[in-house]
Amino acid sequence: MSGGPITQDWEPVVIRKKAPNAAAKKDEKAVNAARRSGAEIETLKKATAGTNKAASSSTTLNTRKLDEETENLAHERVPSELKKAIMQARTDKKLTQAQLAQIINEKPQVIQEYESGKAIPNQQVITKLERALGAKLRGKK
Repeated sequence: MSGGPITQDWEPVVIRKKAPNAAAKKDEKAVNAARRSGAEIETLKKATAGTNKAASSSTTLNTRKLDEETENLAHERVPSELKKAIMQARTDKKLTQAQLAQIINEKPQVIQEYESGKAIPNQQVITKLERALGAKLRGKK
């Protein structure tokens, strides 16, 4: 070290508050302070204030389309011939619905729905049933 006096090489740091940003100017406290001081306050009413414009604009088009829609849409159901064919083939093999379901790796509820006609036909399930029962369930007999 040099033998001279020790000096600090520090500059004083001054920390100042930032000028208020746009969000702070809209703050209720800032607005009230401006009112008290007599400053001018500009108020704007947004055209879509308090509404969900994105949701309301497209729904009117969709609701009109739905109102004009007259076609009755329903899921395809298991035809009665298929219901009877599944029941007949299952009883011929002396299987319960639960046993048949286990053979084709489906839930017993699936077999119940097919036999009651509530299921939406799935070709994969029908193919599994045909293999397990050894009977042709679709098409010409």
